[in-house]
Amino acid sequence: HRLLDLLVCPVCKGPLQAHRDHSGRLDELQCPADRLGFAVRDGIPVMLEHEARNLDAEAAAAASPG
Repeated sequence: HRLLDLLVCPVCKGPLQAHRDHSGRLDELQCPADRLGFAVRDGIPVMLEHEARNLDAEAAAAASPG
Protein backbone atom coordinates (compact mmCIF):
# COMPACT_ATOMS: atom_id res chain seq x y z
CA HIS A 1 0.00 0.00 0.00
CA ARG A 2 2.83 2.40 0.73
CA LEU A 3 4.31 1.84 -2.73
CA LEU A 4 0.94 2.61 -4.33
CA ASP A 5 0.91 5.96 -2.54
CA LEU A 6 4.20 6.85 -4.25
CA LEU A 7 3.13 5.95 -7.78
CA VAL A 8 1.74 8.67 -10.02
CA CYS A 9 0.42 8.79 -13.56
CA PRO A 10 3.35 8.75 -16.01
CA VAL A 11 1.46 11.18 -18.27
CA CYS A 12 0.26 13.94 -15.93
CA LYS A 13 2.03 13.01 -12.66
CA GLY A 14 -1.35 13.05 -10.94
CA PRO A 15 -2.64 10.60 -8.30
CA LEU A 16 -3.82 7.12 -9.24
CA GLN A 17 -6.81 5.20 -7.94
CA ALA A 18 -6.61 1.49 -7.24
CA HIS A 19 -9.17 -0.66 -9.06
CA ARG A 20 -9.83 -4.17 -7.77
CA ASP A 21 -11.42 -7.16 -9.45
CA HIS A 22 -14.42 -9.09 -8.10
CA SER A 23 -12.18 -11.05 -5.71
CA GLY A 24 -10.63 -7.89 -4.24
CA ARG A 25 -7.29 -8.29 -5.99
CA LEU A 26 -5.61 -5.17 -7.40
CA ASP A 27 -5.87 -5.40 -11.19
CA GLU A 28 -5.45 -1.81 -12.41
CA LEU A 29 -4.34 1.67 -11.41
CA GLN A 30 -6.53 4.38 -12.92
CA CYS A 31 -5.78 8.03 -13.60
CA PRO A 32 -9.05 9.98 -13.33
CA ALA A 33 -7.54 13.06 -14.99
CA ASP A 34 -6.27 11.34 -18.16
CA ARG A 35 -8.92 8.58 -18.10
CA LEU A 36 -6.25 5.88 -18.44
CA GLY A 37 -6.01 2.49 -16.77
CA PHE A 38 -2.61 0.91 -16.12
CA ALA A 39 -2.70 -2.87 -15.74
CA VAL A 40 -1.17 -4.69 -12.80
CA ARG A 41 0.44 -7.94 -13.96
CA ASP A 42 1.75 -10.44 -11.44
CA GLY A 43 1.56 -7.73 -8.79
CA ILE A 44 3.63 -5.26 -10.84
CA PRO A 45 2.03 -2.09 -12.25
CA VAL A 46 2.74 -1.59 -15.97
CA MET A 47 3.19 2.18 -16.07
CA LEU A 48 3.67 2.58 -19.83
CA GLU A 49 1.48 5.08 -21.63
CA HIS A 50 1.32 3.03 -24.84
CA GLU A 51 0.01 0.00 -22.90
CA ALA A 52 -2.59 1.95 -20.91
CA ARG A 53 -6.29 1.29 -21.42
CA ASN A 54 -8.43 4.25 -22.48
CA LEU A 55 -11.28 4.38 -19.96
CA ASP A 56 -13.40 6.71 -22.13
CA ALA A 57 -13.27 4.37 -25.13
CA GLU A 58 -14.50 1.47 -23.01
CA ALA A 59 -17.32 3.57 -21.52
CA ALA A 60 -18.38 4.74 -25.00
CA ALA A 61 -18.41 1.17 -26.32
CA ALA A 62 -20.53 0.00 -23.38
CA ALA A 63 -23.02 2.86 -23.90
CA SER A 64 -23.29 2.32 -27.65
CA PRO A 65 -26.31 0.27 -28.70
CA GLY A 66 -25.06 -2.96 -30.22
